[in-house]
Amino acid sequence: MYAVIQTGGKQYKVTPGEELQVEKLDGKAGDEVYFDNVLLVSKEGKLTVGKPVLENARVVAKITGQGRGPKIVVFKYKRRKGYRKKQGHRQDFTAVTIMEIKA
Repeated sequence: MYAVIQTGGKQYKVTPGEELQVEKLDGKAGDEVYFDNVLLVSKEGKLTVGKPVLENARVVAKITGQGRGPKIVVFKYKRRKGYRKKQGHRQDFTAVTIMEIKA
């Protein structure tokens, strides 16, 4: 059984027991979070696709931690103008474990 959910402007294929990192969500470690934007559910070989989302479908997950990703260097440069700008960025994320898929 698997589902495709949408959160943080991205789509994820999830299965029960899977751990993944999604865009930052409010909550502490141990809190439950619900994903209601379920686009597709596959159960026992039967595929159900929403238009655009499935009604009465929900994915239950538990927050396992909050963190920050690796540093990305943003370097802007214009030749012959003396313009250089170096900037770093670390994206926040939330680690979740998928508990169950309700369809």
